[in-house]
Amino acid sequence: MKALVTGANGFVGSALVGALLDRGHSVRALIRTNSNRTNLERLAVELATGDVTDRGSIDRAIRGCDAVFHVAADYRLWVPEPERMYRVNVDGTCNVMRAAMDAEVERIVYTSSVATLGCLPPPGIANENTPSTLSDMTGHYKRSKFLAEEKVASLVRDKSAPIVIVNPSTPVGPGDIRPTPTGRMIRNATYGRMPAYVDTGLNIVHVDDVATGHCLALERGRPGERYILGGENLTLQQILALIARIAGRRPPRLRLPHGMVLPLAMGAEAWARFAGTQEPFATVDGVRAARKRMFFSSEKAERELGYTARPAHDALCDAVRWFQRHVPN
Repeated sequence: MKALVTGANGFVGSALVGALLDRGHSVRALIRTNSNRTNLERLAVELATGDVTDRGSIDRAIRGCDAVFHVAADYRLWVPEPERMYRVNVDGTCNVMRAAMDAEVERIVYTSSVATLGCLPPPGIANENTPSTLSDMTGHYKRSKFLAEEKVASLVRDKSAPIVIVNPSTPVGPGDIRPTPTGRMIRNATYGRMPAYVDTGLNIVHVDDVATGHCLALERGRPGERYILGGENLTLQQILALIARIAGRRPPRLRLPHGMVLPLAMGAEAWARFAGTQEPFATVDGVRAARKRMFFSSEKAERELGYTARPAHDALCDAVRWFQRHVPN
């Protein structure tokens, strides 16, 4: 089978490319013209340049493909101009889905996020059926992914599109070259730049397990269904303690209330706008989202797809070692 992967040079996308090749599939990688190709350098893939906001480039890239994995997304917790994020995450998703449907590919796997799902107060653990609305979404990233998933679901419902939705939790591991917001946290904790923490929680999963989950969704997923691809639920304090142990450092012991961190995030965002820098070290949306524990269950994917995930310690260990090798202090 020949598969097109959008966002193939990114963190999850490149892991997926490797998993597809290991399963004997051929891969065409859709990447933007000036994108960093480091993650694809040792992978035997066919490159296609284009952009998900350019329908013509998607049509050309899909020709001859049997399946499409739409992984590309603008994943940032702070953006000075949100319009671009909606163009990529919502309009770009519609472009890819419709191009794949017009090309009559056998199967489409759409990479959503657990960010679109509802959360439960402790000790609750959410699943694919935990309700959520647009008003529950904190920040432009979550809102854009929620709107995109709604568009995808409507295509399945109204057009019988052969789309399977996967909702990765918090992937970590090697190849986080950008890095993602979680990757920045791991990198900072690895080098002792996380002196405190807030009371929150995440579901940590190895990026390679997420990639395998995508392949299983292609092979066994039911169109119209969503599958959480997660791992282990941990509080931020537990995550930082694991990272400290792996990196040979002392874990942070100071817990800050959310109300104290919020003014710091406001100041960091104001400075980022003034100085024209990249994403600030703390964001208002990130602090507000941290009021909820992002704890999820992958039981449905385990039952229907045969999905499994390794322990969070192993995933974090691979992430820490990768940052130590590739991003020196």
